[in-house]
Amino acid sequence: MSADAVSEVEALEAQERNLILPRFTYEDAWTLGTLLVRLARERRAPVAIDIRRGAQQLFHCALPGSSADNDAWIDRKRRVVERYGESSFLVGARFRAKGTTFEDSSRLDPDRYAAHGGSFPIAVEGAGVIGSVTVSGLPQAEDHALVVEALERLHRPAS
Repeated sequence: MSADAVSEVEALEAQERNLILPRFTYEDAWTLGTLLVRLARERRAPVAIDIRRGAQQLFHCALPGSSADNDAWIDRKRRVVERYGESSFLVGARFRAKGTTFEDSSRLDPDRYAAHGGSFPIAVEGAGVIGSVTVSGLPQAEDHALVVEALERLHRPAS
């Protein structure tokens, strides 16, 4: 395992530990979704955004430049979060740190699962992972970073 790969995994694990929310309501889903839309519009990012609590879709938006392909990627990345309880980027990073890929070693159908950045677990104190927030349309590290930025802002609102 390379030092860079270990560092990446550790950094991604720390993000997840630091982004456990005190609660996640329907209003919080709206706030998070509209924040992601605002950030994406400011950057002219051609993304689709999806927020779920369990099986229920609470928010979805497709911005100009996105396509139905982005919705398919959202589904594939979200399934990784649902299965592993961790961000799709972290799951992929763990496989890369072992010198392999998710596609080669997970034994999961790559048409249904994608361990690419952009889907992040919504974890609530005392309840664990209750849903996911997913962005698709940018390179995977940027999809992931956009979600993390929005969750950080939701988690620590400006005073």
